[in-house]
Amino acid sequence: MYYFGRGVPQDDAEALRWLRKAVGQDYSEAQRALGLSYRDGRGVPQNFAEAMKWLRKAADKGNQLAQSNLGEMYDKGEGVPQDDVEAAKWYLKAAVQGEVLAEYNIGGMYDDGRGVPQDDAKAVKWYRMAAEQGLASAQVALGVMYNNGEGVSQDYTEAAKWHRRAADQGDAFAQFNLGGMYYFGHGVQKDLVQAYKWLRLAAATSPPGQQQLNAVANRDIVADEMTPEQIEEAKRLALTWKPKSESAGEEYQLSTGENGWICP
Repeated sequence: MYYFGRGVPQDDAEALRWLRKAVGQDYSEAQRALGLSYRDGRGVPQNFAEAMKWLRKAADKGNQLAQSNLGEMYDKGEGVPQDDVEAAKWYLKAAVQGEVLAEYNIGGMYDDGRGVPQDDAKAVKWYRMAAEQGLASAQVALGVMYNNGEGVSQDYTEAAKWHRRAADQGDAFAQFNLGGMYYFGHGVQKDLVQAYKWLRLAAATSPPGQQQLNAVANRDIVADEMTPEQIEEAKRLALTWKPKSESAGEEYQLSTGENGWICP
């Protein structure tokens, strides 16, 4: 409660005092929380070695969140040498217990062939499991697999379905791709108003960089084929749009690659 400020003022030092008491009782979730405190430098100086120590204690007890966190640290090389095989091992331990971020991350490792043999079908399996739990990054990844026919038969309708679910949650990459699908009529009926709307939203939600520039450029390409009335309607739809959360956990994202769509 002190860690998150729920019902009491947020206080890292007080949270740490209670965590140490719980750790003394060999409580795995407290061990995990203490590991995260060391990882993030909350209430203590940042110390990746201590973070690894406590996360491993919790992970060895079967704590799926700690196993996922441990996989992330091996993936990033935090406190240990970067090791794809170890990362994949811990992600898989957590994923088979239904931990959503681990499902997504092990899917990405099968997709890329990092730490495990490259296997599109297994990537699709794990992406789907995370996507069905509402994780937007997994929904995008699954949509890309359907779009490209990787691990599944190519199916633009399924690709559009999964991109829409992620786009509805505010995922900029999904919004960008969905705009392209409406422009080309892939998996959806061609609709310039919807294409403009989603590309406008992608431009607004993307961080500064090439993806944002691409969204703006593609939005303007679409606008060249629209009437002024259509553009105003698309702007109205974008301005009144609100994200719909599917309540998946906080995302730890790995790259799912790039899809140029209609980028010039």
